[in-house]
Amino acid sequence: MRTRGLSVRYGSKEAVKDVTIDVPPSRVLALIGPSGCGKSTFLRSLNRMNDTVEGVVVTGEVMLDGRNIYDADIDPVLVRRQVGMVFQRSNPFPKSIFENVAFGLRIAGVSDRRLVAQAVERALRQAALWDEVKDRLDESGLGLSGGQQQRLCIARALAVEPDVLLMDEPASALDPIATAKIEDLVSDLREEFTIVIVTHNMQQAARVSQQTAFFYMGRLVEVGDTSTIFTRPKEKETEDYITGRFG
Repeated sequence: MRTRGLSVRYGSKEAVKDVTIDVPPSRVLALIGPSGCGKSTFLRSLNRMNDTVEGVVVTGEVMLDGRNIYDADIDPVLVRRQVGMVFQRSNPFPKSIFENVAFGLRIAGVSDRRLVAQAVERALRQAALWDEVKDRLDESGLGLSGGQQQRLCIARALAVEPDVLLMDEPASALDPIATAKIEDLVSDLREEFTIVIVTHNMQQAARVSQQTAFFYMGRLVEVGDTSTIFTRPKEKETEDYITGRFG
């Protein structure tokens, strides 16, 4: 996946300004920067989630498998199946654990019970949740702990076998133990998926990502290997943010 000259405008406000970036396969790209700098807006533009916001205008390109996902003949529903999304707060449906994970498959028209069951087990295993819930799949997903609910939402995104997984501060509402499980999970999942994660926690970005992009006031200031960004940034704005001089 890559973007070329991507800009996002809400009415008269330009939230993302002319961003060109490559998202490398099978790696984790962390997006860092102060609140309101455009990180989440940029993330949501990668699977057309901003289409649901009235008055949003997106220009430029988001290329996925050689096609611009904003071309007129591209179905945004199919884009979101290929580019999954995990939100800041877990949002399980008021359904059973099994049906939470199976939801996307059923929407996609998969009706074979055996195939659905296999996909649900695979996704729960990928989300490191299977051993904790395999004997209670008929219980409500709302009865899980906060960390388990977030991993359930990750399993729901994985069940439809996306190529890219977007994560918008997936651990910000969790306690340290649950956060560590999510971080371990991200590290494991990058073997199979391309992951883009927004985080305010720079230590977390350093732990889980191989590449880091710093955003400031809607601009992509700098992107590079995570170790380089945190130890030898090229731009003064990046250095000032990482050393705590602002943000």
